[in-house]
Amino acid sequence: MLLQIFIILLPLFILISSGFIMGRMVRLSEDTLVRVLTDFFMPILVFSSLCNSPVSLSNMIDLSGAVFVMVIITLAAALVYAHLAGIDKRPFTPPIIFMNSGFLGIPVMQLWGGNQAMNIIIIYDQIQTFLIFTLGYLILEGGLSIQGIKASIRSPILWAVIIGFLANLLNLPIPKVLLGTLSFAGSAALPLAAFVLGHSLSGRKKETVNIHVFGGIFLRVVIGFISGIIAVKIFGLTGTIKTVIIVIGALPAAIFAYILPARLGFKSSTPREIVIISTILGIVTIPLSFYLAEII
Repeated sequence: MLLQIFIILLPLFILISSGFIMGRMVRLSEDTLVRVLTDFFMPILVFSSLCNSPVSLSNMIDLSGAVFVMVIITLAAALVYAHLAGIDKRPFTPPIIFMNSGFLGIPVMQLWGGNQAMNIIIIYDQIQTFLIFTLGYLILEGGLSIQGIKASIRSPILWAVIIGFLANLLNLPIPKVLLGTLSFAGSAALPLAAFVLGHSLSGRKKETVNIHVFGGIFLRVVIGFISGIIAVKIFGLTGTIKTVIIVIGALPAAIFAYILPARLGFKSSTPREIVIISTILGIVTIPLSFYLAEII
């Protein structure tokens, strides 16, 4: 299992390394890269994924409760930590509450449990995508404010989520040529996200890793794992869905938990480092979370 997880992570590490190497050779505009990613390629990926995935209203309802419980628990933990540590909670919080359920989680679940497990995490990932670009914006903008609401409304990804869900649930006819074009374009989003992360790392000055990075990783993995256990207990989930939810809780931080703060102008390196280090540690933490989820 350890070797299989490493093989799944290897393309991610290669793309991050490629972005880092190119960033050392040629400095590209990080703001432009992030804008192209978040305002063009990612909305296309989200929309095409929603149109193609086996989403049903009953599945959405079953999983939504677990998702919100996990978000509430990890959000509360992140806010308490940030308050006690005296750090800015806005860029610190997203990598704690949002995990890499898509690029990493989906292939991991397919490897472990086949299509049944994969379909569960696909739905989870879609719910989380909606929260990233609604709740995520509100957190980064400092709460429920006119500015935060405007930022959410202006997000192309938010509209891609809404329209994609409606198109899927209402079974709206979409020309195959158009859907194929969107799928082709959207496939560039996740590799580009990894590349952008690596490029950002290339401009990082040599310095000691912030102690709060390790605090954030603890919250993301350990508290996230506990939040998954609490969620399955509250909703009485058993079998495959129980294991999937618990393991999801302990996944590394989502790449977009760094990309989104960068898109809004936050200069903190903490989210970026939480993403990188938690992903590397995932080689060990993911198999361990599977083992613990099976015996709980």
